[in-house]
Amino acid sequence: MYKIGIVGGTGYTGAELLRLLANHPQVEVVAITSRSEEGKLVSDIYPSLRGHYNLRFTTPSVDELAQCDLVFFATPHGVAMDQVPELIDRGVKVVDLGADFRIKDTVEWAKWYGMDHRTPDYVAKAVYGLPEINRDAIKTAQLVANPGCYPTATQLGLIPLLEAGIIDPAHLIADAKSGVSGAGRGANVGSLLCEASESFRAYGVAGHRHLPEIKQGLQAVTDSPVGLTFVPHLVPMIRGIHSTMYATLIDTTVDLQSLFEARYKGDFFVDVMPAGSLPETRSTKGANFCRIAVYRPQGGDKVVVLSVIDNLVKGASGQAIQNMNIMLDLPENMGLTALGMMP
Repeated sequence: MYKIGIVGGTGYTGAELLRLLANHPQVEVVAITSRSEEGKLVSDIYPSLRGHYNLRFTTPSVDELAQCDLVFFATPHGVAMDQVPELIDRGVKVVDLGADFRIKDTVEWAKWYGMDHRTPDYVAKAVYGLPEINRDAIKTAQLVANPGCYPTATQLGLIPLLEAGIIDPAHLIADAKSGVSGAGRGANVGSLLCEASESFRAYGVAGHRHLPEIKQGLQAVTDSPVGLTFVPHLVPMIRGIHSTMYATLIDTTVDLQSLFEARYKGDFFVDVMPAGSLPETRSTKGANFCRIAVYRPQGGDKVVVLSVIDNLVKGASGQAIQNMNIMLDLPENMGLTALGMMP
């Protein structure tokens, strides 16, 4: 039985880690931290976990966390970079659900996150945790940077086309929508029911923090410069991401359906749907799946890819556990086979 720690257990991703790990047969959560809720029972904060955990929140302690085999960081950016190095040096494996180790160019990271990166050496050591792309590197990694939610849905939709070299990489468009939980659990006027309900708006049009992460991932699979227009939107639902991607084909002879099916044939958590399907976010609610459909409208030179995930599962905590399984040499889908909730 592997011992697991969670730093930052009171946000949505921390709570989702607890929910999913409660049914994992090979791990035990032995430490969960929160400065604001220190001393309180986990089940008092999250009654849905009553009967599954008898843990209390504690103040983060390297000595306590160093007793774990693996530690998840479900913290805002800027936190993990200060605490992870000592854990790594003491032999603990780490999966960071935040953004501290995702972008390899730390100058670019500082531009988007508004602070200097204090541990650039560990950024260089980190493996980007998109299993469908970096599975082999994740197996031997000690530090994994868990991808963001928008980057997960968007990269999984575009990478097969870029790998095959059949689209123009300089002119890509990703039009993405997210449920309100993507904004986190902290108090925010824009996330209030009266503000978000019965409304639909774009944000981050001039530039969003996930843009450099997405471009970095796409650039890794093509030799040509990637140009991406990425526009996120907030929609009045709790969970889910729908990314609609557009690209121009430079080879119209390829069977796109067969290409996607072959690319993801061995990937348990990517479901390439039958031709003509329209994936819905609700089909992935609570589950670690990405569902994808590909179209070539009117048989022209444009390709449209539809990609849906649960932003808190495949877009965050579920994918983090998927990475944990790979790092601990467990079956990749262990503890993650739950199906989407309907309705």
